[in-house]
Amino acid sequence: MKILLPVDGSELSLDAVRYALDLRRQGLDAEFVLANVQEPASLYELLTMRDPQAVQGVTERAADHLLEGARQLCDAAGVAYECEVASGDPAHMLLDIAERYACDSIIVGARGRGGLAGPQLGSVAQVLAHDSPIPVTVVKHAQPDELPRSEAAADAAQPGDATPDMVGLA
Repeated sequence: MKILLPVDGSELSLDAVRYALDLRRQGLDAEFVLANVQEPASLYELLTMRDPQAVQGVTERAADHLLEGARQLCDAAGVAYECEVASGDPAHMLLDIAERYACDSIIVGARGRGGLAGPQLGSVAQVLAHDSPIPVTVVKHAQPDELPRSEAAADAAQPGDATPDMVGLA
């Protein structure tokens, strides 16, 4: 099984990576594709930099920085992964990446660093859940006050634990 893990550098996107790593620890035989999608350069950026290669370099360095936390988590767990960086509309580019890598599933954080968000899901997670032809698992960050009393104590000892919401199953 190949799983796409969209990463925007937010703690919630890292929760999705932690959840996927936990699935592997529980025995799921899965490979990961870590993906970051950068917004296209603005007209202002293109006019001030005047060098498309320089703009591309800035984009790649930004994506590399945002993927670093996810790479560290996978490296610490001894899990191999592939990385993909793209530029464009995040949700639709992620769907393209999932298709290109023949992913079987997407695991995404409930909200990321995107713009306007729906009442419960981030805008990218909403589009993925709605438009994806493959199953999408949305992982929300578990707050200590949402957990039963005994789990709240365990959560305090392990910050960053996450819980999944299953949505958008194809």
